[in-house]
Amino acid sequence: MDETVMDSPQAGPFAPFEWMLAARYLRARRKEGFVSVIAGFSFLGILLGVATLIIVMAVMNGFRTELLGKILGFNGHIVVQPLEAPLTDWKDVAERIGQVQGIRLAVPVVDGPALASSSNASGVLVRGIRAADLNQIPSIANDIKHGSLDHFDEGQGVAIGQGLADQLSVHSGDNVTLVAQRGAVTPMGMMPRIKKYQVAAVFEIGMSEYDAGVIFMPLAEAQAFFNRNQDVTAIEVFTANPDRIDLFRKMVAEAAGRPIFLVDWRQRNATFFNALEVERNVMFLILSLIILVAALNIVSGLIMLVKDKGSDIAILRTMGASQGAIMRTFMISGASIGVAGTLFGFVVGLVVCVNIESIRQFMSWLTRTELFSPKLYFLSRLPAEIDLLETTAVVTMALTLSFLATLYPSWRAARLDPVEALRQRG
Repeated sequence: MDETVMDSPQAGPFAPFEWMLAARYLRARRKEGFVSVIAGFSFLGILLGVATLIIVMAVMNGFRTELLGKILGFNGHIVVQPLEAPLTDWKDVAERIGQVQGIRLAVPVVDGPALASSSNASGVLVRGIRAADLNQIPSIANDIKHGSLDHFDEGQGVAIGQGLADQLSVHSGDNVTLVAQRGAVTPMGMMPRIKKYQVAAVFEIGMSEYDAGVIFMPLAEAQAFFNRNQDVTAIEVFTANPDRIDLFRKMVAEAAGRPIFLVDWRQRNATFFNALEVERNVMFLILSLIILVAALNIVSGLIMLVKDKGSDIAILRTMGASQGAIMRTFMISGASIGVAGTLFGFVVGLVVCVNIESIRQFMSWLTRTELFSPKLYFLSRLPAEIDLLETTAVVTMALTLSFLATLYPSWRAARLDPVEALRQRG
């Protein structure tokens, strides 16, 4: 009988005996309730830390993907601007660029600032474009809310965003007045050009910067409105793969056949996306501290448990339990908290990410405030995109910290002198 008791702790690493003992230590009795409270807070801390990190990283990824998609769907991936001479040969240049393999669309445009007014007024960017080109930009052609782009080139109609239409209180079929600073030259100086246009279509792409600040006008009309001498401001080039922009830059420069200056989407939006990347990295570091604090709670909880169970450890040692068995027992106790918190946090994070927009709408209704205002964040909905590698990194970090947190208390438990522990008990 005695031999069986002595040998059972030595059955091998992570034997059933060690798991049973670790489980009993996790179920603290009433007099050990403080240890149980610390364990509970450690579990909640790791759960909240993992869930928060997954949610924040997913939202940041969603931001970047949504904004990148909106920006690249609205603006050209490469902007061709003239050097030495105006782009009066824009038709030939656009045709040559459009024939380059991998170039989806080459769009001549005339850009200029103007003041749009109806019952209210707002500053806008007027973009002259051909109807055939406008119909090939999916973010515009597929998101027409009112009116139509039919016969866009034939009349003097314009297409405006839903945000601008709401601000000016107009609908398709109504008129808006556009005022350009550079108009006709008179004996009294440069007079602003003022002209009234009918709203042919209202679009909504879901990005407030464009929905509230851009008006599309037929190219020929824009040239007349801004006093262009049959030239265009630039040619916007849409590629099949924006990530291969360096290759396309070389091909576009060769196909243009004239002096040009190229600006790609990375240069135009470098400040914005760099700031977004910095914010994303800083948020990851800050929120990782939640998991670190929870791991430190595991350390403190295990140290208290070791001190409380000193006599039990001494008895186990005298019965033949090895130092490794004692160490593994307390490692299992502490790591169980970390593993459970990580798994529950992972599940909570995924559930919140999948239902993030519904949660936002519910919180807006509950607090009677507009959370995630499109005017501030540019997007009409809260995006969340879960990245497998990032999520794996978060889970791995949480499990690693939880395991490391158990090493020192478990080592102390294994090094406990049985004679000294029994003498203190007595």
